[in-house]
Amino acid sequence: MKSQDIRKAYLQFFESKGHLIVPSAPIVLKDDPTLMFNNSGMAQFKEYFLGNGTPKSPRIADTQKCLRVSGKHNDLEDVGFDTYHHTMFEMLGNWSFGDYFKKEALAWAWEFLTEVLKLDKDRLYVSVFEGNPAENVPFDQEAFDIWKQYVSEDRIILGNKKDNFWEMGDQGPCGPCSEIHIDLRTDAERAAVSGRSLVNADHPQVVEIWNNVFMEFNRKADGSLEKLPAQHVDTGMGFERLCMAMQNVTSNYDTDVFTPLIAKIEEITRLKYTSNEVKNISEEQNKTNIAIRVIVDHVRAVAFAIADGQLPSNTGAGYVIRRILRRAIRYGFTFLNTKEPFINKLVEVLANQMGEFFPEIKSQQQLVTNVIREEEASFLRTLEQGLQLLENVVAQNKGTEVPGAKAFELYDTFGFPKDLTALILKEKGMSFNESEFDAAMQEQKNRSRAASEVSTEDWSVLIPGNVETFVGYDQTENEVRITRIRKVDSKKDGVLYQIVLDNTPFYPEGGGQVGDKGTLVSANETIDIIDTKKENNLILHFAKQLPENVNAAFVAKVNTDLRTSTSKNHSATHLMHLALRTILGTHVEQKGSLVNPNYLRFDFSHFSKVTDEELRQVEASVNAQIEAQLQLGEYRNIPIQEALDKGAMALFGEKYGDTVRMIEFGDSKELCGGIHVKNTADIWHFKIVSEGAVAAGIRRIEAITGDAVKDFFTQQENALATIKETLKNPQDTIKAVVSLQEDNAKLKKQIEQLLKEKAKNLKGELAAQLQEVSGVKFLATQVDLNPEGAKDLAYELGTLGTNLFLVLATAEEDKPMLTCYISKELVAEKNLNAGTVVRELGKYIQGGGGGQPFFATAGGKNVAGIKEALEKAIGFIK
Repeated sequence: MKSQDIRKAYLQFFESKGHLIVPSAPIVLKDDPTLMFNNSGMAQFKEYFLGNGTPKSPRIADTQKCLRVSGKHNDLEDVGFDTYHHTMFEMLGNWSFGDYFKKEALAWAWEFLTEVLKLDKDRLYVSVFEGNPAENVPFDQEAFDIWKQYVSEDRIILGNKKDNFWEMGDQGPCGPCSEIHIDLRTDAERAAVSGRSLVNADHPQVVEIWNNVFMEFNRKADGSLEKLPAQHVDTGMGFERLCMAMQNVTSNYDTDVFTPLIAKIEEITRLKYTSNEVKNISEEQNKTNIAIRVIVDHVRAVAFAIADGQLPSNTGAGYVIRRILRRAIRYGFTFLNTKEPFINKLVEVLANQMGEFFPEIKSQQQLVTNVIREEEASFLRTLEQGLQLLENVVAQNKGTEVPGAKAFELYDTFGFPKDLTALILKEKGMSFNESEFDAAMQEQKNRSRAASEVSTEDWSVLIPGNVETFVGYDQTENEVRITRIRKVDSKKDGVLYQIVLDNTPFYPEGGGQVGDKGTLVSANETIDIIDTKKENNLILHFAKQLPENVNAAFVAKVNTDLRTSTSKNHSATHLMHLALRTILGTHVEQKGSLVNPNYLRFDFSHFSKVTDEELRQVEASVNAQIEAQLQLGEYRNIPIQEALDKGAMALFGEKYGDTVRMIEFGDSKELCGGIHVKNTADIWHFKIVSEGAVAAGIRRIEAITGDAVKDFFTQQENALATIKETLKNPQDTIKAVVSLQEDNAKLKKQIEQLLKEKAKNLKGELAAQLQEVSGVKFLATQVDLNPEGAKDLAYELGTLGTNLFLVLATAEEDKPMLTCYISKELVAEKNLNAGTVVRELGKYIQGGGGGQPFFATAGGKNVAGIKEALEKAIGFIK
């Protein structure tokens, strides 16, 4: 069976068993602060397991895009070296929320594998939890007895807590699990060694394909377990491994999930990939195979993350995506000899292959391609830089071992991979101190972990079974009761308390809009609410202290000044989105936003700079909609299809329910849960303050509204008044400024001419100071010129003949600058390099620089260091 048919068969089978088939959630999670990426099939259903929400159906099935590259589920470093670990993978899952349990789950798993897919029963092994007396969890007798109906006892393996007890995290729902493993070895291998002995032993052909988790318990903060009120089933089957079993191959990469991507790389690089079936390959071929596996795996992870709205960046989830892509680029650069961007060319293959089940990869194909191509070009330049830096490190090193701290600096500052550093040094008969590198890496991890370390207590439940309601669309204050409290202690924020109310007017952070701030007021005290967020369908109010009497009646009051300013900015983003699509084209789509009381930030897809004229048109369009006094049209809890039929825009990467909220201002119609003005006239005015690039194909506009615009115009008016006063209050200010610029340009030309003449005069004076050292005409001195004059002087002295080595220092306006000129024959014959010279001497002036081998400059901030820098210059030729 082809992979697409296997996926269809799975979903159709569970649909026939009464399951609702739902689409995959985005790979990047927007509303779960505990997870950076969706790393399992159950992540999108956490609120149902925790009892904070009601699923659409008690039985659900899906295929979920997962990414495991951070936290305890981190397979990144294994990818490529083996044939079954991946960064992104698909998890086929079927779920029961308080409906069926072990009997049905295991029976259907066996039926699907052996009757629908017709896998060989003799190749299958199952495992059950052996129990853990220390935690008072018994042996899973029920699962064992069920399996005895389908397999002989010698095929049932007892697994320990590590292998057969699944937990959502340190706290939360958990329970025993029953895995299904398959032995894909040859008949001869199976006859020689029992598959039973290879289960959970990291054998590449004896692999787990399906895990049935039975959620029976809740893990508390103190480590103890309590029974859940309802029992749930959470299953996950590795799609790529299932394809391997169905297609009679011994590697995931030999399935049609990956072979089209591999074929495209072979076409681009003219190198061949050898399948896992081929034995005794050369070391060179093995490196090629690993590199190709890394690239075809990583492009899937990166492409789907970008399609779901996560762009590569220097922080958080964006940094992880950039790191995955750079790992792929580096493998291509080192082992496939690809010096130009090429990974972006795989996106079309991926879109054609997976677009039917995951339409986002098809619709976002152009954006994904452009972003990856730009990232490739940027990192290839960084690699070239890193190679040059490494050459300098090698040149300065006295022995055969480079300090580990230097190698880590290359890794940390320039993204230069550790293994590439080792490879290059090895070619030169050198190495670096790995223990020092690892120590520096660990130190950085410890700093990072310490900054984000959080400990969380159990919820203290004051009013059991209460369902929280949000009333913030209609009210900014309301009578409330506290239903739950949880203490959170973090190194970054200190001790905070998360408070859940029976109802709340506070809007929780979401959809780009920041969370509300305000107060909880009782008869005796006032508690400040410093932020509001949502987690697993609970609205959490953050406070630095708890009320003395948590059982008292409170009035929750939103800070209306902050909310009013925020609502103006949020409504303005909707108006601007419409304006951008009207003026630039319908290819424009929102790719991210931030809405707070001070300003709005809006990221959108567009493949060139927005011109000044286009920005003026966008501003005019938004302000026209403000002046039109458009009334807010709000549709709450309408079916999503009805909203789309009305023309509402849905954003990629967002997860929508069956019913949605639609916001309408004239022709602007968007699905949105945020807070908005009642009439566009409330915004007062809209002003763009900046426009720029975020990534390839992504632009960012920052803008202001309301009082912020008034402040902006007041500042502009004051600045203009100051300029007029400085210019002695001319009648025509613009004309006066133009005249001043013209006078300035003339004076600059005169100064340049005078400096050139000064340099010529100095030429004769300095020529007499040249001294011969080791057959080289040498001079290191400070001159009373600006940096441009020093450059002219260096080239003037360069006309005097060959074998010239010059270092000139300047200190114009107390800004030290070193200029190095080396005759080209010295560069070639004596391996001298002006860039290396200024980088080394630049340390004395607390700076650095670079340039060409025959001419380079370095700037710094320590004028006092010039003397020592000039004294050290002679060392390069002695």
